[in-house]
Amino acid sequence: MEETQHCNPLLQRRRAGVLLHPTSLPGPHAVGTLGEEAFRFVNWAASAGFSLWQILPLHPVQGDGSPYASISAFAGDPRLIDPARLAEAAGIVDDGRPPADLLALAGETVAGEGHALHAAYRAFLEEQGPVWLDDFALFCVIRSLEDGRPWWEWAPELRDRQPQALERVTRDHADALERVHFEQFVFAHQWRAVRRHANDCGIMLLGDMPIFVAHDSADVWAHPDLFDLDEQGQPRTVAGVPPDYFSETGQRWGNPQYRWDRLAETGYAWWIRRVRRALETVDALRIDHFRGFEASWAIPAQEPDATRGYWFEGPGAEFFEALAGELGSLPVLAEDLGVITPEVTALRERFDFPGMRILQFAFEGGDDNPYLPANHDEVSAVYTGTHDNDTTVGWFASLDPDQQQHVLNVLGEPDAAAAMPWPLIRAAWASPACIAIVPMQDVLELDGEHRMNRPGTVEGNWSWRFEWDQVPAGLAEELRALSEAHGRLPADS
Repeated sequence: MEETQHCNPLLQRRRAGVLLHPTSLPGPHAVGTLGEEAFRFVNWAASAGFSLWQILPLHPVQGDGSPYASISAFAGDPRLIDPARLAEAAGIVDDGRPPADLLALAGETVAGEGHALHAAYRAFLEEQGPVWLDDFALFCVIRSLEDGRPWWEWAPELRDRQPQALERVTRDHADALERVHFEQFVFAHQWRAVRRHANDCGIMLLGDMPIFVAHDSADVWAHPDLFDLDEQGQPRTVAGVPPDYFSETGQRWGNPQYRWDRLAETGYAWWIRRVRRALETVDALRIDHFRGFEASWAIPAQEPDATRGYWFEGPGAEFFEALAGELGSLPVLAEDLGVITPEVTALRERFDFPGMRILQFAFEGGDDNPYLPANHDEVSAVYTGTHDNDTTVGWFASLDPDQQQHVLNVLGEPDAAAAMPWPLIRAAWASPACIAIVPMQDVLELDGEHRMNRPGTVEGNWSWRFEWDQVPAGLAEELRALSEAHGRLPADS
């Protein structure tokens, strides 16, 4: 395909991508880290012809491990910090001590003015402190002092951010605040190295930004005026989706709704800071629940489900014009799954944002199903499945024999049942869509036991990891040949 004339960097040529969150990388720690295995994965992905690595949100998680319910829309997940690289950068010995102790020792070392990282650390504090880091550190320290209770249950003077109370915490807990600061610096330092290596290998990092933020987060605590809260910090309305074919009561997510009127009065300053910080971390962004910028389902907070909600107008084009005015062209991919109105589609198309086409959704209904490959357009991203889907092997196995045969007939591979997921991968790569992305589980032909998330459940999710012995010899070459056949290799390959 010839180079296209799009302002969105994601759309300037055909690309192939792989979806894998860094926590799913192999390694000896509780989750994958930004160490040797991250660099090894980048090298493998580049050899396989991928030019996009899609990840989930990189923010700190709460109890259920979901990266979509973080205590911060700006901070990095400290679990991803690699101890060996931390020790090497700080010039100390990784003797197997607990991560918190290792961080403390590294922080003391880097605090010395003669250390190679000292100037970088001070610059990080000066740049990020006023934007989000100072509030985040206060939130973390106070949360610990308050035994992990949500911020609206804190002592009133801390809940309401009374200056004298915050000054007292700053004075009395300076060491604890410094540990949070340093932890975030280490995460940013290590992630920057991984991103630089990926970019050097011709791979863009595609991040993920949920439209809403968690009620119990540093963001809502620090900026309560931007959210629909009462005087005690409780939401008046929360986000969700209305009843539909899949749920008679809809979905009540519980995130507080934005006060878009107040955000507009500031020129959307908080959102601009958020997106700017995200694009300092990744090369492009998938925005989750994009339709919420046109209208979102607002549910009165006292309602137990989503049935009594109503459509709440979003900021629309004015919002993205404000972002573009400050940040330039927006490398955004819009998550536009579900019931999408013409107004949402018009908003997406106005700003040259590709939408998502999930092949697992393509085989129900008639020929007008928008997920069918024949109905894809160039300004879109096609997926075999996402982090919320079953693996393609698991999905196909769940179909009855007639449904399986229908899928294969539509794909033009009627005798390929035993070869799933490759018929679906080939269909994605052959699609007119500019971007084609496959989850790592599908690359490895794994069944439903290896899926990342089961929506509507709270246990057993977000913990999947792969091992290198699951990667067959010759797989990278096979994937690279597929990308070459469909014009998806990087330009200099």
